[in-house]
Amino acid sequence: MILLVLIASVLIAGITVYQYREQTKEYHENRLERKENQIKQSISYTLQETTYPVTTENLGFIFMHEIYQIADVQNVNFNIYDLEGGLIKSSRPRFEEDSISNCLDAEVLNKLNASPLKRYVEENSAAGDRYQASYTYINDSKFKPIGILNLPYYEDPTFNDMELKEFLTRLGWVYLLMLLTAIGLAYFISKYITRSLDSVTEMLGQTDLTKRNKKIILEDSSLEIGKMVESYNAMIDELEQSAAKLARSEREQAWREMAKQVAHEIKNPLTPMRLTVQSFERKFDPQDPDIDTKVAEYSQTLIQQIDTMSSIASAFSNFAEMPAQQNETLNVVNIVKLAVDIFNEKFIHFISEEKEIIAKLDRTQLIRVVTNLVKNAIQAVPEVESPRILVSVTSEGNNVKISVADNGIGIADDFTEKIFEPKFTTKSSGMGLGLGMVKNIVETYNGSIDFTSQPGKGTVFTVTFPIEQPTK
Repeated sequence: MILLVLIASVLIAGITVYQYREQTKEYHENRLERKENQIKQSISYTLQETTYPVTTENLGFIFMHEIYQIADVQNVNFNIYDLEGGLIKSSRPRFEEDSISNCLDAEVLNKLNASPLKRYVEENSAAGDRYQASYTYINDSKFKPIGILNLPYYEDPTFNDMELKEFLTRLGWVYLLMLLTAIGLAYFISKYITRSLDSVTEMLGQTDLTKRNKKIILEDSSLEIGKMVESYNAMIDELEQSAAKLARSEREQAWREMAKQVAHEIKNPLTPMRLTVQSFERKFDPQDPDIDTKVAEYSQTLIQQIDTMSSIASAFSNFAEMPAQQNETLNVVNIVKLAVDIFNEKFIHFISEEKEIIAKLDRTQLIRVVTNLVKNAIQAVPEVESPRILVSVTSEGNNVKISVADNGIGIADDFTEKIFEPKFTTKSSGMGLGLGMVKNIVETYNGSIDFTSQPGKGTVFTVTFPIEQPTK
């Protein structure tokens, strides 16, 4: 809009200047022609009234005094030349002293003779002003040329320039008003458009695939913005449906994977139990003197496999069960030391610069977290020449920090993003539920767990609990 106003103002100003110049040029050409006709009429009248023979030689005598009277009446100076271009008489006495003007140029005579109208207008400029000079023949009563009339004409552009300046000034004010109006309209229109776009942009920025998103509701929006809002709202509906389907599919997939894992873990002890029963059935002999020993071995094997299945069931049960917050005021230093003392390995060490760090936590869940982390650390150092596990407890502000560091094999970079996933394990045995359960417990108590590891050098797991649990 602003660009169109600017282009229009420039074009109209240019056309206006061009039109004024053309009108001025046409005005001066017509004025010169009118003055020339008026002077020719006066000359014809003088030739009719003179007593001298109307010849080229007598023109100087005929217009000796009349030339000044005609110049005064017409308010313009003119010159009379003979047919050869020689000056005969001028209405300006001093003009006769100009030796250059006493004879017409041969080019002027040639162009005058070549013109069908027997009239030639010479155009020049002097002192920045436009100068014209017309040349036409003076005829006698029989239309025979007897001389040449020269009418110098100096254009005065003062009036037209002043008029043009005034018009351009008025036009400039009008277009300035239009420009300011266009700027104001453009501003308010753009604000109206961008107001809706800002709302749409804000809602797009808040769109989250993991939660329910609000629809955009705009009043008095443009047709284009309204279509975009409708498309966004339709996308939100489709997104919610897709998210619900995805969540349902993920839950179903998780249960399938969990069922496969349970089935696989239960099948492992069932196979040796079946083989043991078949072997006992095939070799059973009541008369065998070692029958009591064999029955005891058979029973021991079955009991071991049954205990294995029981531990599998307990592990899955513990993982699935969200720990109830049975908070009590505990000395975290003592509880962690108690959990560490369960292990008999001599390379496990416990340190704490503080003797007492009081927090409200569940004793059983805290011990479970520590024992699981220590078990993982023990499993990470079997091949280390000088294994070492260090468990430490410190307080930082309103938090208590428990660290379990080992100098074991470390965790490869490919496994760092999966280490807390249920069912993930890097060991040949076990179900990969330990760290998943620890993370579940820690997050239930508004805590955090992270780790740093260097392959071949060791790993440090750090658990942070808030000392005061928020009230619900």
